[in-house]
Amino acid sequence: MGHPPAATAIPGGGPSDSGWSSVLSSFARRIWTPRWLKERPRAVRIAARTAAIMLLLLVTIWLVLFITKGRFLKGTFESVASSQLEREVAIGGDFQLYFAPFNVKFLAEDIRIANPEWARAKQFFTARRVDTRLATLSLIVGKRVMTFADIDQAQVALEWDAQNRHNSWTFGDPDRPPEPLNLPTIERAAITKSGLTYRDPRLRLFADIDIDTVRSTGSRIDEAIGFNGRGTMRAQPFTLTGRLSSPNQTVAGGKNRLTMRAIGLGNTVDLVGTLPGPTELVGADLALTARGENLSRLFDFLGVAIPDTRRYRATSKLGYDGSVWKFTSLKGVFGDSDLAGTFAVSMPKGRVYLDANLSTRSLNIIDAGPFIGYEVDRLDRMGTDGVIRTVGGRPRVLPDSPLRADSLKAFDADLRYKVAKVRAESFPVSNVDLTLSLKRGLMEMKPLTFLLAGGKVASDVSIDSRPAVVRTAYDIRLSPTRLGNLLARFGVAESGTTGTVSGRIQMVGHGDSLRQSLASSNGRMAFVLPKGSFWTRNVQLAELDVGTFVQKLFEDKLKKPVEINCGVIAFTVRNGVGAADPILIDTQKNVMVGRGGFSFRTEAIDMAVRADGKKFSLFSGQSPVSVGGYFAAPRLDPISDQLMGRAGAGLGLAIVATPLAVIIPFVDPGDAKSAQCGPILAGARASAQRTTKGEVRDDVGKGTTAKGEDGKLSKEEGGKQRKKFLGIF
Repeated sequence: MGHPPAATAIPGGGPSDSGWSSVLSSFARRIWTPRWLKERPRAVRIAARTAAIMLLLLVTIWLVLFITKGRFLKGTFESVASSQLEREVAIGGDFQLYFAPFNVKFLAEDIRIANPEWARAKQFFTARRVDTRLATLSLIVGKRVMTFADIDQAQVALEWDAQNRHNSWTFGDPDRPPEPLNLPTIERAAITKSGLTYRDPRLRLFADIDIDTVRSTGSRIDEAIGFNGRGTMRAQPFTLTGRLSSPNQTVAGGKNRLTMRAIGLGNTVDLVGTLPGPTELVGADLALTARGENLSRLFDFLGVAIPDTRRYRATSKLGYDGSVWKFTSLKGVFGDSDLAGTFAVSMPKGRVYLDANLSTRSLNIIDAGPFIGYEVDRLDRMGTDGVIRTVGGRPRVLPDSPLRADSLKAFDADLRYKVAKVRAESFPVSNVDLTLSLKRGLMEMKPLTFLLAGGKVASDVSIDSRPAVVRTAYDIRLSPTRLGNLLARFGVAESGTTGTVSGRIQMVGHGDSLRQSLASSNGRMAFVLPKGSFWTRNVQLAELDVGTFVQKLFEDKLKKPVEINCGVIAFTVRNGVGAADPILIDTQKNVMVGRGGFSFRTEAIDMAVRADGKKFSLFSGQSPVSVGGYFAAPRLDPISDQLMGRAGAGLGLAIVATPLAVIIPFVDPGDAKSAQCGPILAGARASAQRTTKGEVRDDVGKGTTAKGEDGKLSKEEGGKQRKKFLGIF
C-alpha cells in the first residue's frame, strides 16, 4: 500500500497541510505569488494569498451553482424564506438559483407563499412559473432590481383585516405595524394569465385586476401589456383599464408609455405619460385628468375624508419620488368656482398624510355650502334656496349633514387655502385665508381669517373627533368694522354712518354636524358699538317715536343720522338657547333695550326691542318691536299687542271724555336712564350694566329667556309666559 506523501516545502512559504486545503493553498501560492510579491513583507503576502483563496472559492461556488443550477438549494431556500417571512413558502416544481453569468437567476415552478390566518385567501402569492434576473450589485446595496421578469399564471391577494391593523404584504412579526406596498423595480416584464385581488373591509373597497397575456419571443417582449379590472367602493362599482406600450424601449434606455382610465363613484380619471420601467415610478412623467360629480368620492379611494363638492374637473402633473405622490400645476373648477395649487400624498409610519396648498380666485357662495354640511344635490337643484328645509312645518337653515368622524381618525393633513373673493349677495367677504391641521382625529382651523365688509374676522375652530361625541370649540373675533359697509345692502347709508361694530363669539358644542354642535352649545356672543352715527330711515321706525318721525317727515329732516353713544348686543348661550345678555344701545335721544332670545335647536326667534326717550315726546308708541319667526324666515312686527292696547285705551278715553285724551297713552315722559358706556364697551353681562349715576339697571333682563321643551322659545304659550321675558314691556 502506498503512503501519503510527506509534507514538502514550497518556496516562499511554510510547510503545507495535507488534503483539499493544501491543494488550494499550494495553487494559490503558485498562481498568486508573482516574483514581485515574494519580495514584499510577510503580512502583505498573507493578505494577497487570502484574497486569492476567497476569489477562488467564489469562482468555485459560481461554477458549482452554474453546473447544478442551484437545484440542491431548494429545501434550504424554502426553510430560510419561511423563517424570514414567517409564512410558509413552498415550491412544488423546478427550482433554480445561480449566477447567469453575473446577475442572479431565480426560477421557481408552482411556488406558493401563504397568507396570515386572518386573511380570506389562503395564499398571498401563487404562480405556475416565475423566472427572474436580479441585479447582483443592487442586491448588495439592499435594492431589489429585476432586469427581467417572466411570470406565468400568477395571483396576488392583497388584503387588510377588518380593523385595518394588519395587511397581507407586511411580512415577519404578525404584530408589527402595517407597511406600504413596495414593488421591486422591474426593467422588463412578461406576464401571462395573471392577476391580483385587493380587499379593504374598512373602506369597503374590493377589486380584481387581470393582466393581459404577453408572449415573449427570445429576449423580446411584445409591444404592449394590457390590464383591466373591476371592483366596488362603498358598494359602488368601478372599472379600470390600461395599457403599457413599448416596454422593450427600456432595454435601449427608452421609456414605457402608460395610458390608464378609471371610472367609478361618478368620477373618471385618465392617466397618460411615460415610466422609466414597467414598475418604476420614480422619474415618471405623468399627466392626470379627473372629472366627476363630487371630488370627495375620488378621495374616498385614499381613505381621505374631504367635504363634498359640486361637479368638478381638474388637471395636474403627477410625480413620485419614492415615498411621496406629488400633484403639481393643479388647475380646475368645482361648481362655479376655480381651484389651483399643489398637494402631496404620502404614508409616513403607515398613515395617509395629505399636504396641500390651494387657492381660489373667485368662490361662489353656493360652492362653499357643502364645506359646512349643506347637501350638494339640493344646492345643484335649488341654488341658495336649497339651504332651507321644512321640518315639522317649520323652516330650518342650519346644515345637518354628519361629519365623517371615523374617517378623520384614519389620516393626517395640513392644508393652506386662500380665496381672493367670495361671490355672495348681502355677504361682502374677501381675502379668506385658512390654515388647517388634522392630527389623529383633532382638526384645528387656526387661524381662519377673512375680510367682512372691510373688517377682519379671525377665527380659531377646533373639531375633536377623538371622543365618543365630537366636540367643537368656536372662537370668532370681529375687528372694528364700519356699519355703513357691513349693512349697506340692508338700507343703511354709508355716507353719514360713522359707527363701527366689533365682536366675539366663544362657544363649545357637541355633535357630528354643525346643527347638532350649535344645538348643544354653551358660550357667549357679544357685539359692541362704540360712539358713532347711524343713518337710515328704519331707525326711527324701529324706535317707534311716532312724534319725532312725523315731525322729521314734514320738515324733510329724515336724513339726519342717529348719534350712538355706545351699545352692546350680547347673548348668553346655554344648551343651544341664546338669551339677550344684554341688548342695550344708548343714543343721543333714546335708550334702546331688548329681551328674549333664540334657539339653535328649533331655530326660533322671540325677541323684543324697545326705545325709551330721554326727552319729552308727545307722540311715542313706547312699545316693543317684536322680532319673531325663524332663522330662515324672520319676522319684524312694529305694531305690537301693547301698542294696539294703547290705541284702544286712547279711543275709549276719547269716547267717554274728550278727543284730546286720545293722545295720553302715547305721551313719552322722557325719563329713560342713560347708560354707562364702560361696561357696554367691555361687552359685560346684563348684571354689570349701570346707569350714568351708577345705579344697577333693571331693564336689561338677567341673561335668561323662557323656553319650553327641546329649547323652543315659548312664543306660543300665551301672555303669561311672554311677560316672563318681556318684563317691563
